[in-house]
Amino acid sequence: MSHAPAGNIRNFSIIAHIDHGKSTLADRILEVTGAVDARKHRPQLLDKMELERERGITIKAQAVRVEYRARDGETYRLNLIDTPGHVDFTYEVSRSLAACDGALLLVDASQGVEAQTLANTYLAIEDGLELIPALNKVDLPGAEPEQVAGQIAELLGEDPEATLRISAKTGEGVEDLLEAIVQKIPPPQGDTEAPPRALIFDSEFDQYRGVVAYVRVVDGEFKKNDPIVAMQNGTEADIDDIGFFGPDMTPVESLKAGEVGYVITGIKEVSQLRVGDTLTHRRNRAEEALPGYREVKPMVFCGLFPVNSEAYEELRDALEKLALNDAALVYEPESSQALGFGFRCGFLGLLHMDIVRERLEREYDLELLATTPTVEYEVILTDRTVHEVHSPVDMPDRARIDEIREPYIRATVLCPKDYVGPVMELCQDRRGDHVALNYLSAERVQIQYDLPLAEIVLDFFDQLKSKTKGYASLDYELIGLRESDLVKLDILLAGDMVDALSMIVHKDKAYNAGRAMTERLRKQIPRQQFEVAIQASIGTKIIARESVKAVRKDVIAKCYGGDITRKRKLLEKQKEGKKRMKQVGRIEVPQEAFLSVLEIGSE
Repeated sequence: MSHAPAGNIRNFSIIAHIDHGKSTLADRILEVTGAVDARKHRPQLLDKMELERERGITIKAQAVRVEYRARDGETYRLNLIDTPGHVDFTYEVSRSLAACDGALLLVDASQGVEAQTLANTYLAIEDGLELIPALNKVDLPGAEPEQVAGQIAELLGEDPEATLRISAKTGEGVEDLLEAIVQKIPPPQGDTEAPPRALIFDSEFDQYRGVVAYVRVVDGEFKKNDPIVAMQNGTEADIDDIGFFGPDMTPVESLKAGEVGYVITGIKEVSQLRVGDTLTHRRNRAEEALPGYREVKPMVFCGLFPVNSEAYEELRDALEKLALNDAALVYEPESSQALGFGFRCGFLGLLHMDIVRERLEREYDLELLATTPTVEYEVILTDRTVHEVHSPVDMPDRARIDEIREPYIRATVLCPKDYVGPVMELCQDRRGDHVALNYLSAERVQIQYDLPLAEIVLDFFDQLKSKTKGYASLDYELIGLRESDLVKLDILLAGDMVDALSMIVHKDKAYNAGRAMTERLRKQIPRQQFEVAIQASIGTKIIARESVKAVRKDVIAKCYGGDITRKRKLLEKQKEGKKRMKQVGRIEVPQEAFLSVLEIGSE
């Protein structure tokens, strides 16, 4: 394929909330431009992972190049960079947008503007992208195009009539959309003569060829066999293969400024070619890297243990392979007395955690147990040294702690005005600080709260959805660490601490959490020959206790009649025996008990 003149290239992405029809629109664009043979077509063509197709969400960004013959007779080369829509993948979205010159703002005509759309729109505006608003699903009976067009107009400050109305399912209005892309989105600005620079906006791992880096060439030209270097990481390599996605990998001799494609170098680790890094020529080096690179930091941590302890090696191999595809996944070995050997893993957020766990179970056929998710705390000791704590087990002794800081987020919730009360109540209950409340229209309200990340990792999103009948949408960003009054809550079984059940909670909530945990355990632990005390403690102070009653043999069954003293003697003897047994008895806790307690905690 020859190089199109730079003036005829358009790089764009689609911004949309989950389930607003982004992948379906990408399918239609591929169909209308004839990029995909009708016989090979299947829905959600760009979502390659089985899990993505099943859940209807985009997890990995994809890029595809299509040729479009416009009404002015010119042929334009359109590069569509498909981005994930979920809050956990904001960094990937921001890098994908940095590779574009414009974006389609796609809004479901029946749902209206959602929090995610807002967040990504602001990202696009910050990057200076040209936005084209479009209403999708106008063929649905519940669609309210006029009202939603008004919302979009308020968001962008444009005329509601300028919003295109399309249906990605039927294909109605898609040609007009392509015309708008050609007319409104500017061609890429890049210097073809300058030292070559390319932005890596995504990467994936191919087990035969190593890392495939998705790049947008900003300046200059990259050719096959060129020696290249990643400017932030310092990784050096040679280009084994270079090409574009159409939508299958299509090799070419070179990629010029403004073009989007892939580079294969034979490097075997995704972490060496990080998303957001800049590639340049080793001999003809660029002076400065492209902006916006940062290390992706995991936010949520949890322990993953194989249910069958023999599967530890398999879990390690599976994590190694998965980490090749996912540079944001971090893991280290961990052992627990209760659960055996496993790994402490770090994730971008809850959805990311859920997806990694599901991929491990599906693709590698493992049965896993995940402990309650926690966040990273910063502990400042009395000698002013700072420790990062990812797991309750690592928490230093209380006497040595001066203060504990936990990560806070700024949460933005969009919901109909009828649900403002329940949403505010939920946020207050989760130790939230109210920041702002704005009416976006007569019906929709934007509520902002500062919340501790630890409070939203468990079931905040589910609660939010149920309290607003599914109408609320949530977006959040990290705003830093704040000092909090936190304590480590330990669970003791017959006086022995169970490490897997320890958790870090706010002091005000410790009593209720301890009570709930001891009650749940009492129902799960089978009765022993002696009484078992289940206690929740903070340091040495016991705050809740339940007992599992002993199983008793009926020792007085053989007494017919006779004096009460004979029965008393037998009962006293039994009591002595129980006491002795309690001193030497070891309590056996079945794996199921841990499973059920931990699972309930994570629901």
